[in-house]
Amino acid sequence: MLTAFTAGLLLITISELGDKTFFIAVILAMHHSRRLVFIGVTAALAAMTVLSVVFGQAVSLLPKAYIHYAEIVLFIAFGIKLLYDASKMSAASCDTEVIEEAEAAVKKEDLQLPKQKTSLRILIKAFMLTFMAEWGDRTQIATIALAAGNNPIGVTTGAILGHAICAAIAVIGGKMIAGRISERQLTIIGGCLFLIFGIVAAIEGV
Repeated sequence: MLTAFTAGLLLITISELGDKTFFIAVILAMHHSRRLVFIGVTAALAAMTVLSVVFGQAVSLLPKAYIHYAEIVLFIAFGIKLLYDASKMSAASCDTEVIEEAEAAVKKEDLQLPKQKTSLRILIKAFMLTFMAEWGDRTQIATIALAAGNNPIGVTTGAILGHAICAAIAVIGGKMIAGRISERQLTIIGGCLFLIFGIVAAIEGV
């Protein structure tokens, strides 16, 4: 369980820093209550984590050999892709495209929801924006893969804690540190982490 917890914590914390959901939380915290934004964002990420783990447990019903090799291929493929993406990035601190996507998502939601800034509206806004941005993200797929081959409770608690840490960083000091986050360095670290998980999975199967 400790291994599953650590894997979930490391994978999420490294992958989510500087991600689209991170910047959505930063932007929302600049205009609304930080406490409400944190609750809404964390609730959405926790719900996504639970869904991913449940799906991963369903996948675990498949033959163990298939799951094992799929996990290895998935992690190594993600790692190679992230390292390739990092090689194409400039040395600039932030990925402006990710920030622009986050800003566009927030503006679109502003047009759809009523103008009243009640606590419930802010919670719903933070929840929906984060949940939709996280759907189909590589961290969701990685969580499913982890849950298929590891202790589900460990993966769930580790991933939710990782999400909560990233959300706290975003809402408390996101505006200050957003311009200092090196998307390239984080992508390299994430790619190496995925490769390590793939290698460990391969070794454990021997």
